[in-house]
Amino acid sequence: MPYDLLKPLVIGISSRALFDLEEENKIFEDKGLDEYRNYQIENEQKVLQPGAGFELIKAFLKLNEFEKSIRLVEVIIMSRNSPDTSLRIFNSVEKYGLDITRAVLSGGASVSPYLQPFHTDLFLSADMSDVQKAINSGVAAGTLLTNSIHPEKKKTVDQIRIAFDGDAVLFGAEAERIYQHAGIEAFQEHERKYANEPLPKGPFANFLTTLSYIQSMFSGNDKVPIRTALVTSRNAPAHERAIKTLRAWNVRIDEAFFLGGVSKKEVLDSFGAHIFFDDQRTHTDPASEVVPSAVVPYREGDDPSK
Repeated sequence: MPYDLLKPLVIGISSRALFDLEEENKIFEDKGLDEYRNYQIENEQKVLQPGAGFELIKAFLKLNEFEKSIRLVEVIIMSRNSPDTSLRIFNSVEKYGLDITRAVLSGGASVSPYLQPFHTDLFLSADMSDVQKAINSGVAAGTLLTNSIHPEKKKTVDQIRIAFDGDAVLFGAEAERIYQHAGIEAFQEHERKYANEPLPKGPFANFLTTLSYIQSMFSGNDKVPIRTALVTSRNAPAHERAIKTLRAWNVRIDEAFFLGGVSKKEVLDSFGAHIFFDDQRTHTDPASEVVPSAVVPYREGDDPSK
């Protein structure tokens, strides 16, 4: 029987998000495909350094050690590399002992058409166009900022820590549109008025639901191997609707920070996030200095500025 990818949590990650390929990417951009291909082949046996998403993937794969009867997580490399330029990536996967056996190698084309056939729950890439297409097709996706890499902070992996922004990430962009077009007072009044009405689901709502389900499998354990946090610029009175929405979805969120405009960077550093998802570069850029961060683009038709 074919292997059923509907059962585990499926994470698709690009090679540049998994490994540090910034130098190689610069060769491709400055000198073209042939130079890039030659460089990768010449350095085929040279192990790549961990990238911004490496520790997150390492932590997710560790979940399979907790439950021997089933695989909880599958990671699939989804890369624009060709088969010919991919051997260095697979050699590095093997050297680090990562339990990754599946890949999409699109030879320069977008990998987005293959997200649905692989039942992808989360897609991480450094390619903004692929991420945008993934979001538009209903897949939780983020453009991982590769400028800062923090492997030293997560040497001992005993718990995956994931932080989410609220509006336009976990929740829909409706409230963000009101804030941008009418201001903070109109936004707070709207959220107070509809405090008992759940917010619409954002692009990461289903991913959070899946994480919550996996957490429930460890409810009797002393330490659940996944911990989540809501880190949002909302504050009172707009906090109530967010909390009641999560309750209506029957999902678990372990920590919540209603910052009301205070910088998210220090909170994320203290939380020790393996990754932080936010829709605004004003938050992800400073956060990426202390934790891996990914930009979640607006779904088609959701952009509050339009």
